[in-house]
Amino acid sequence: MATRDDRVWGGYSTVILASDVPRANTPAGGYGDPSLPPNQREMPPLFLAECDEPLGSGAPDMRGTWKTVSLEINGEPAPSDHRVMEHVERIEQAGLRVTFTSAGVIHDFYACDGTYENAMQDVMALDFTTPAVFSATFDDGVLVFRGEDALAGITIRRWLEGKQLVWEFSTAWTARMERI
Repeated sequence: MATRDDRVWGGYSTVILASDVPRANTPAGGYGDPSLPPNQREMPPLFLAECDEPLGSGAPDMRGTWKTVSLEINGEPAPSDHRVMEHVERIEQAGLRVTFTSAGVIHDFYACDGTYENAMQDVMALDFTTPAVFSATFDDGVLVFRGEDALAGITIRRWLEGKQLVWEFSTAWTARMERI
């Protein structure tokens, strides 16, 4: 991760670091109009729009807005009405920071360095109150989330395959998403 000393030249800041932007978290009840289902709520503005820090070493470029195009459960196609088939998410990245915005939640991995301190510490989209804590690392081009506290043992992986983003949610399911 870049440091402030890396970005100063002649006393002028040359790069806005991901760490210069305050951590984002899901507001009470989720973002957007609470009268709408979470997957129909308007997303808030970009959190890392001002950042121009390059992606960290080993971080694949997953930036953009993605929509699920296929879903498998136990290796079989999931029903077309499964809730994950409606999933749309926005991914922002700068340095080792990754922020996911989707379905009312904002999951901000302050730095994907495997530490609890920089982990995503937020709530689940399920009810906007159940705590969710995941640390993350980039392992050979794969973004790996590891559940902490009550979610210990849950591992979520995301990686690029061609133009698709693959999202493996522990042993529950695997979704393939495309940029929209």
